[in-house]
Amino acid sequence: QVQFVESGGGLVQAGGSLRLSCAASGSTFRINAMGWYRQAPGNQRELVAGISSGGSTNYADSVKGRFTISRDNAKNTVYLQMNSLKPEDTAVYYCYAEGSLLLSSSRTYWGQGTQVTVSS
Repeated sequence: QVQFVESGGGLVQAGGSLRLSCAASGSTFRINAMGWYRQAPGNQRELVAGISSGGSTNYADSVKGRFTISRDNAKNTVYLQMNSLKPEDTAVYYCYAEGSLLLSSSRTYWGQGTQVTVSS
């Protein structure tokens, strides 16, 4: 019911940059917060960054000062600028959108994920 178009993942060397983008859409879908979680092999999924419809942001401590999340509400699109990438940033990054469909309560929807690999 909710579709995601994610792009921007890839392979970079340590110290490099990537920019992820994610557009969410769906009929009667009202979006509140958007952002990314990530999951590395053998690890639990963790929140990387989130942004509310009003522009309030939240970052994992490990990425503060390096990553910047932004949002285009008109396009239901969220961006994650990732600078000074480290090997420990290597993971599958999953876009999420928290919102509600018609006659439904608010819940979180997930994209397919995009691989980010940072070589040392």
